Amino acid sequence: MIVEHSEVQFGRTLIDYGIRRSSRRKTVAVTVHPTGSVILTAPAGASVTRLDSVVKNKARWIAGRLRLVRPVSGPSPVKEFLSGESFLYLGRQYRLRVLAGKSENVKLDAGRLVVETDSPLSEAARATRVRALLIGWYRRRAAERLAARAVYWATRIGLPSPTVLVREQELRWGSCSPSGVLRFNWRIVQAPSRLVEYVVAHEVLHLRHPDHTKAFWAALGSVLPDAEARRASLREFGSRADW
Repeated sequence: MIVEHSEVQFGRTLIDYGIRRSSRRKTVAVTVHPTGSVILTAPAGASVTRLDSVVKNKARWIAGRLRLVRPVSGPSPVKEFLSGESFLYLGRQYRLRVLAGKSENVKLDAGRLVVETDSPLSEAARATRVRALLIGWYRRRAAERLAARAVYWATRIGLPSPTVLVREQELRWGSCSPSGVLRFNWRIVQAPSRLVEYVVAHEVLHLRHPDHTKAFWAALGSVLPDAEARRASLREFGSRADW
């Protein structure tokens, strides 16, 4: 039975693995299953730090196996930031509408994501400006929503409200610094709410459990009983957030 997990970053690949312990084992075995799960079978007393090191040493091989067994959906279509394209917000698709206006503005209106620009621009310059305006809108939405959800989860587990920063983190959805500052990638607000909640709860729990220990995963499972399924969905969502 898998009751422990940890994760190791290898380039752009996050290797999330389960730990199966056996009192009869003397060495660590790494298995990549056809389902895409990575399992380490380890001696009963092996530390998670040691197991992370094993995964780091075999990361290139593991990443190669994962590319073979996980379904490949292909890269997301390149965005041109033109009217009619679709953009995600909290898991829902919104059609983009680009308008010439008296000021620069972004808003959700009748199921559309409306971007107004206030000056005539070339096609290339307009695409660059529309992208910048969209990123600004997403970051503001992310800062508001993620801070509120972090307060909710901190209160629920009996911790003071944390400091929350929203950044463009290339390799992670979120992180927790040793000083207790939570950093989130603004792109996560494109995902469905259940996945946003997973990321926020995960990082808030790191305020109490800094590492991916058995106690951490048990605590996460106690507040999100379907954490395993959410983590798997988040891995599948991944590339859809890049533009």
